[in-house]
Amino acid sequence: MRWSFIGGRKEHQRVGGRALGQTTPTGIVRGEGAGNGWAARVHVALGRNPALDRGSVVRRGPALGTLVLAVAFVAAGCGLNPGTGATPGSSERLQVVATTTVLADFVAQIGGDRVSVAALVPKGGEVHTFDPTPSDARRLAEADLVVANGLGLDDWLTGLAADAGATAPIVKLGENLPGAEYLEGDEHDGDEHDGEVDDHGASEAVNPHLWLDVANARRYAARIAEELERLDPSGAAAYRAAASAYDARLADLDAWIRTRIEAVPTDDRRVVSSHEAFPYYARAYGLEIVDVIVPSPGQEPSAAQIARLIEAIRASGVRAILAEAQFNPALAERIAAETGVPVVTNLYSDSVGDPPADTYEGLMRWNTERIVEALG
Repeated sequence: MRWSFIGGRKEHQRVGGRALGQTTPTGIVRGEGAGNGWAARVHVALGRNPALDRGSVVRRGPALGTLVLAVAFVAAGCGLNPGTGATPGSSERLQVVATTTVLADFVAQIGGDRVSVAALVPKGGEVHTFDPTPSDARRLAEADLVVANGLGLDDWLTGLAADAGATAPIVKLGENLPGAEYLEGDEHDGDEHDGEVDDHGASEAVNPHLWLDVANARRYAARIAEELERLDPSGAAAYRAAASAYDARLADLDAWIRTRIEAVPTDDRRVVSSHEAFPYYARAYGLEIVDVIVPSPGQEPSAAQIARLIEAIRASGVRAILAEAQFNPALAERIAAETGVPVVTNLYSDSVGDPPADTYEGLMRWNTERIVEALG
């Protein structure tokens, strides 16, 4: 399995895989299929009798007609920038729930003081294997907007929202994203990253980590701005101004990453990653991912697989092993010790970290500096 993206070119290849093409815009859903395993705990948490009230929907009226009390803002990784124009009181702000702290940061950067945003998966949490609680269901029931990535990354949201009786629109930022070029993901047990539909209507397994290419993060931010403006027309000028300023910063970030990676000789950009979080980053900025340690979080490789990986690292001239802070580094460190290749164990992908990696921009700068240092 090899991802080869040299010099950030649009052309790319994957040994044993392929890239997927563009799709048309949708990505906003309402009232997806009912869940089951969460029903009893969720209804009890919301003060309802699950035997009498299964499948009921909480009716809150139009999103701007009678806003619910503020959902508690999850500060970890979700700092707010002041918005422009009039600032509503906390009980008048749009209540937004995002699945991850990275997505919550996007919302905070665009929404400013007009939005109160909470992340379901806490800072340092693992979105792939996240186990929601009844309090998460309450947040969803009170939300005006729910922001997810989609593409199989946070599919647990569907059942949780249904069982909570959530009526807010769910925006899946990664699905059918205009301008995005999707990369194929591995077939995992349980079809973990299955859910995208190609141009011919066929189901494809898609790598969901689009936002690690800053170009896609800019597309995420634009989609968020459009949805906030739709829900809160009186704040349109503030959202547009914030979106424009944020887009300019992301464009500068994208250029800075390219400059930093280009300083590393092409032959020194071969890496192994802990799991398939970085193919979009690699394609955009010119890294070559020789292989991954764990095909999917929670799936430990066999001794034979580890032996083959060590052999591939030695044969390919891998210069660094990339591991994420939310995972146990023991296996990556063991492989690094066996091969003599430097390992970076404090990268971030699905979650923000502590300062200076406590925003998306900080996360991307942190990751890039650590990667360049390791490759150096």
